[in-house]
Amino acid sequence: MNTHVIEIRRAELADAEAISDIHVAAWRGAYTGIIPHRALNTMLQRRGSAWWARAIQRSTQILVADVGGVVAGYATLGPNRARQLPQKGEVYELYIRPEYQGFGLGTRLLGAAKRSLVDQGMKGLVVWALEDNGLATSFYEGAGGRDVAEGVECFEGKTLKKLAFVWN
Repeated sequence: MNTHVIEIRRAELADAEAISDIHVAAWRGAYTGIIPHRALNTMLQRRGSAWWARAIQRSTQILVADVGGVVAGYATLGPNRARQLPQKGEVYELYIRPEYQGFGLGTRLLGAAKRSLVDQGMKGLVVWALEDNGLATSFYEGAGGRDVAEGVECFEGKTLKKLAFVWN
């Protein structure tokens, strides 16, 4: 039996390629059939490893789940962008490599993101998820998030509903 150490840590420049790979795999798994094909591909092409390297260099808050030296997931976080909601922090993205899903890494990454935001004085957390992404909405509900608001995202003329999950 192999035992791997799981570490949640700040992203480093050397993680950019792994984060890019996770982004592509997780988004294809989550959004194929939901977001129109061309729009999804365009979004994925814009955020390659160079984009992630710049984000890390700009001190964007990115946490990674490192499993025995393999970056298996990431979360981006910062101030809440939805001014109508009272929560001060937001997790903008939280994705796990498909082959690592279902082992609790998302829960650990979400917990670390919450702690990081609180440590920065941001009480309360919001996460937005597309309503049609059942895996994400089930995860956030299971993690204790309350669905309190709705919004929309448009992709090539297709309007999709998004839900805001909050923790106080």
